[in-house]
Amino acid sequence: MATAPYGFLRVAAACPPVTVADPQRNVDQILRFVRKAHGLGVQVLLLPELALTGYTAGDLFFSLETLVGGAERELGRLMRDTARTPMVIVAGMPVALEGRLFNAAAVIQSGRLLGVVPKTYLPGYKEYYEERWFSSSREAVGDEVRLAGAAAPFGCRLLFALEEEPGVSLAVEICEDLWAPVPPSSLHAVAGATVLLCPSASNDLVGKAAYRRDLVKVQSGRALAAYVYANTGVHESTTDVVFGGHLVIAENATVLAESERFRRDGELVVTDVDTERLLVERVRQTSFAESVHALSGGYRKVALDPIPAPSPHRLIRELERHPFVPADPATLDERCQEVFSIQTAGLAQRLEHTRLRRVTLGLSGGLDSTLALLVAARTFDLLGLPRPGILAVTMPGFGTTPHTLDNARQLAATMGVELREVDIKAACRQHIQDIGLDPSDTQSVTFQNLQARERTQVLMDLANKEGALQVGTGDLSELALGWTTFAGDHISMYNVNTGVPKTLVRELVRWVAEHETTGPEAKVLRSVLDTPVSPELLPPGEGGAISQRTEEIVGPYELHDFFLFCLLRLGAGPAKTLFLAEHAFRGHYDAATIRRWLRVFVTRFFDQQFKRSMSPDGPKVGSVSLSPRGDWRMPSDASAAAWLAEIDATAPASKPVKGRRTLSRSTSRKG
Repeated sequence: MATAPYGFLRVAAACPPVTVADPQRNVDQILRFVRKAHGLGVQVLLLPELALTGYTAGDLFFSLETLVGGAERELGRLMRDTARTPMVIVAGMPVALEGRLFNAAAVIQSGRLLGVVPKTYLPGYKEYYEERWFSSSREAVGDEVRLAGAAAPFGCRLLFALEEEPGVSLAVEICEDLWAPVPPSSLHAVAGATVLLCPSASNDLVGKAAYRRDLVKVQSGRALAAYVYANTGVHESTTDVVFGGHLVIAENATVLAESERFRRDGELVVTDVDTERLLVERVRQTSFAESVHALSGGYRKVALDPIPAPSPHRLIRELERHPFVPADPATLDERCQEVFSIQTAGLAQRLEHTRLRRVTLGLSGGLDSTLALLVAARTFDLLGLPRPGILAVTMPGFGTTPHTLDNARQLAATMGVELREVDIKAACRQHIQDIGLDPSDTQSVTFQNLQARERTQVLMDLANKEGALQVGTGDLSELALGWTTFAGDHISMYNVNTGVPKTLVRELVRWVAEHETTGPEAKVLRSVLDTPVSPELLPPGEGGAISQRTEEIVGPYELHDFFLFCLLRLGAGPAKTLFLAEHAFRGHYDAATIRRWLRVFVTRFFDQQFKRSMSPDGPKVGSVSLSPRGDWRMPSDASAAAWLAEIDATAPASKPVKGRRTLSRSTSRKG
């Protein structure tokens, strides 16, 4: 798509220095910011409310010829001077029409006046006196206006849209409209607008900026839209109030960009908004479609010209490499506490419902089982149950290393839970003999899976014997990849980690080590964090080192978690996922590596759905879940061909991925 590749549209909010009641100087400043925005590849530029005159002109607005007419004449100059740029520019100005004066926003592109949107809700309280000068959009008689020699649609229900790209659909509301109980932008969004533009003049008071930011953020979430907000600045009259030039751009309840306030030289904030993601969210949330019943009266669509995207197309918005792990330490701390609380609440309810006072869980000394043990311990503390009621079972097999076995022993000891060691090697040898497997076979899928299934049998049978709930430990990333043994660790009575991706598992364990405990328990948790991720189903290497490293087989979990987020949360296809991953991981993985592991992810995600279709109960903790009873319903025999073809179409010709057999539909961790 020419205007919004992969749905990304570059938008900006600007606050040029304003001279009250001097349209000529104001347009001089506006043109300076237009040039600056053009140099940054901006496609849609929003200016403040009454940017051509200044908001605080007061009774000078009654000077229809000098001030209002001057604004119209300068609008003409702005159109002429921007005729060679396809950028859409939205500028606030007073508009006289049929004996009324309106506080309005002119929308221009390529020297054309596309439309004029009047303000609906006029504040007439406290320091605001807009009703003294302006009329509401509801009081307009006509639906067309002539400005600067051009006729254009006039009204508050205008959509400025690019027919070829449904995600590029703009609508305008002005300042107080956003603060109203039913903002016009809510209706604009239901009518199809994905990018909501709000020129504003909101004075600054103690605490008001935070409220304003939240207002923009929340409205973008309610409307499933991008919201661009441009407030007038410090050069407005300070007779009674001061304006700070607050600029905010939000997308679906996330603030993407925000200005520093009180800048005397003006400010410009620029980012890329993902309109394709917004369309996916609207299709996904059925209540959005139902909101169409709130519309009364039609919208008029005004055609936009294509706005070529910057070339080369490089995103300027920040992309988190680890979308499930907040980069901000304070947010991460809050996230970890909340995830633990959700996991704990889920397990506590299941124990109370079953009237069980005991749990069993397999403790390998790795990340996932450590997190499950931490959750179980917190749950028992919450319910007032003694921790020895937690039966942690470590089951050394053919691949168990001294390091992980020691981790398991120390974890149980420092956390005050019961530990039992059940060596499964003898039982597995008997089973190898029973099924006729070659005793020298120490690598096959069968050799690996029989160990995983033996461990599950031990845990289930001990749960029956002890009157306990068997707690699963597998995480969301393993579920996505099918990196679990069918009818082995795939099965449990309740899985507390089912909604937690691997990148977050690691951070949760780290968070406990750094914030929730000290001494020996913190030390062993750090040891777990230093342990490579492995199912330990193959014999150790030299010196007892782990020989089977998961990320060397299926790929880095940070990549797979990124792919999972793109696929499920953003609704992105493979081509867009590659585009995003190459931006997010630039300098960490080359494009060929990212493509290679995305192909592995897609193949496994489709092939391993049959395991997810039979997943045990477990709590959803974030916006991405693969529960077959809730968020993700997918046939087990769906074809991945279209997804793989899209990957191949974006990738240069290359040799087949080594270890291609790992992409098979086997029921082992390797398949």
